[in-house]
Formats: sequence, C-alpha cells, structure tokens
Amino acid sequence: MSLPGRLDVPWLHDGPLPRLIGLLDRDGEEARVVGGAVRNTLLGEPVGDIDLATTAVPREVMRRAEAAGFKPVPTGIEHGTVTIVVDSRPFEVTTLREDVETFGRHAKVAFGRDWRSDAQRRDFTMNALYAGRDGTVHDYVGGFADLAARRVRFIGDPARRIAEDYLRILRFFRFHAAYGQAGPPDAEGLAACIAARAGLDTLSRERVRMEMLKLMVATHAVPTLAVMTETGLLESVLGGVPVLASFANMMKLEAGLGLPPDAVRRLGALGVNVGEDAERLRERLRLANAEYERIAAMADSWRNITVATPAQDARALLYRLGPETYTDRVLLAWSRAWNESVGDSGWRALAILPQQWTAPAFPLRAADLMARGVVRGPALGAALRAAEAAWIAQGFPTDAAALAKIADAAAQAT
Repeated sequence: MSLPGRLDVPWLHDGPLPRLIGLLDRDGEEARVVGGAVRNTLLGEPVGDIDLATTAVPREVMRRAEAAGFKPVPTGIEHGTVTIVVDSRPFEVTTLREDVETFGRHAKVAFGRDWRSDAQRRDFTMNALYAGRDGTVHDYVGGFADLAARRVRFIGDPARRIAEDYLRILRFFRFHAAYGQAGPPDAEGLAACIAARAGLDTLSRERVRMEMLKLMVATHAVPTLAVMTETGLLESVLGGVPVLASFANMMKLEAGLGLPPDAVRRLGALGVNVGEDAERLRERLRLANAEYERIAAMADSWRNITVATPAQDARALLYRLGPETYTDRVLLAWSRAWNESVGDSGWRALAILPQQWTAPAFPLRAADLMARGVVRGPALGAALRAAEAAWIAQGFPTDAAALAKIADAAAQAT
C-alpha cells in the first residue's frame, strides 16, 4: 500500500478550515492539521474532528481568533489548547509542546516551535503526521511507513510513552483494532502494555469506558480482544471473564441483519450473563444510566428466548420491552445459541419482528373498568393489569366486542 505525500481533499480547501488555518499560518507563525484527520484521510477512512497544531502561543491564537470574529474557548489553555468555533464548527488548536518533566497525565510541558519535538511527545507514529495548508504531509517519526503497513507503533520507548499516560495501553489495542492489520499487534508495544498493566487501575473509570466503547465497534475487535484476553488485560478491565464467542457472533448478527455496530449491545454480549454482571460493568466502567439499563435488560431472562419461541410470545415480549430492548435481548440469546448462524430462519424471524410488527397501545383505560363498578385504588390497578394480561394473551384484539369481554372479566374478578 502506497500513500500520497500530499493531501488533496475538500475539507482542506473548502469550508471554515482554510479560513482558520490561513489566520494562524502567517506573520511568522505556522499551523498544520495533525492527528486523526490526516491519518484517516490517508487510510481512506471517514474524517471526524479536525485538530490543528501551531507555533503560536495560546494567547496569540485567541487574539487572532477574536480579531477575525471567531469564537475562542480556552478548553485546555494551560496545556496549550484552545477550541476555536468557526461557522458553528469547533476546531481544537494546540501550541507545539515539548516535555520538561513527565509524570503521567500531569506532565509539565513547555511551548515550543520545533515540529519534531512536538511529534516525539505524541503516542503513536500514525497519530503524529502533520499536513500543511498546501496538503504536504510531514512525518518526523516514521508514521508514514507504519500507516502504509497498518502497524500501530508507539513513538520512541513504549514503556515511557505508557508511563506518561496508562490509558495508552487501551488506546494501543483500540487503534490496532480500528486501523491495524487483523494479525497480532506490534510485539514491542504489546510487551510494554503487559508489563505496565497494573497502571490501568490508576485510570478514571470514565476514560476507560470511553476507550472500551470505541473498541467495541472497531473493525478487528475480535482478534484484538482475543489478545487482551490471553494476556489477562481484558479480564482486568471488565472485572470478569469475557464471553468472546458471544461478542464475535454479535458482530456477525448485526452485519447479517443490516444493523449498525452497537457498542453497548456488543459490551453486553462480551460481559453479561446475569444481572450482577451488569452491576459490575456499571461500576467498573462508570456506565451512563441508559447504558447500564440496556445491558441489565439484556441480562434479564435472555435464556428464556429460543429459536422455538412462539410468535405470540415474541409479540408479547416486544410489547413489554419495546423495540430496542427486545432486539438487544433476542440478539444476545441468538449469539449464545448452538445454531447461531445468521441464516437461521427461526432466529431471523424473531430478530426482525420489530420491523414487521408494531405493538399496539393497550386500548382499555381506567374509565372502562370504573364504568363497570371498579373503584379507584389498588383494585383498579389490579383490574387494569389483569385486563392487559388477558388482552396480550388473546393476541392484542382491537374489536369492541372482544375488548368489552376482557373488561367485563377483569371487573368481575376484583
């Protein structure tokens, strides 16, 4: 694979970026695009955020932005980072830096003007590529060759890079899964990650969560997670034994059903068997409430779903759970079935039910039962629940006669 030495892409020449980079790349200062935008463009991957590096110090960056009518936000000004909003689009601009003292994330840095020194303090070679405003790609650490080889490699001594921030252990695996080859990771980097794995315990759970959720949807997540499992790293992060086969099957099922990769659903497949597992993952990864509720719902009674589940029971489950939770639970059960093949017609019918049938709203109301003599209070709630259960059991009838019969029976039972 050969890569171009010059970028020629619309985002570099059109839109707000040329105005911003032109503002910073003049009058004795220089600015270049750095990191993910350059890496992804060279790999033909989608480009998300666009970050810039500049020789201008933060106060000068803010002064120029304000003078041009842009909105500067000092999001990390003590570390040289200013976010500049141009036409409602944010760009992170960071002054070139070099390490003075390195002690984890709180390393003491000095602003500089040396592009090579700035590159050498970054994490991976493929993330230390710069593109000038004319598109020329600048490489000071061998990132171009590593990118062409799809090789994720630490810059300099891997142990030192990791000691600067132990999150780089997870980033190493996540970047390998997303941008590396399907084979094993770089041997030197892997050895350093294993040696420093105790450092993962020092990280904030929020940062670990972010990396793990990104890893869940990476292209080569399965072989990467397998390596993490073999080295004991994954069990350390999750706090339990991963179910790698279920995760691999979940990836296949999502692809076979035309579903987008879902990080939370895949995390459930990887780490959840029972409700306690969901509790543990919430604690270990500081999951958001909605994320925890999804994987807890996946863990609840997934074993009751089989390829032989009757269609009426599946509709009842979809009615009670809603489309997202229903799909999560069915796919978890399918991913752990002996006949987990994407082509299995029985499982597929269960999985695509939300696309073929929309659960109706329960048509009876409290007033319908009160008109039949049920008084307000616990009895009314019990009667409503009994009526709903009967309505579901009878296949969600909508005709007035059937509904009246259900209401009469529920009222008489109170």
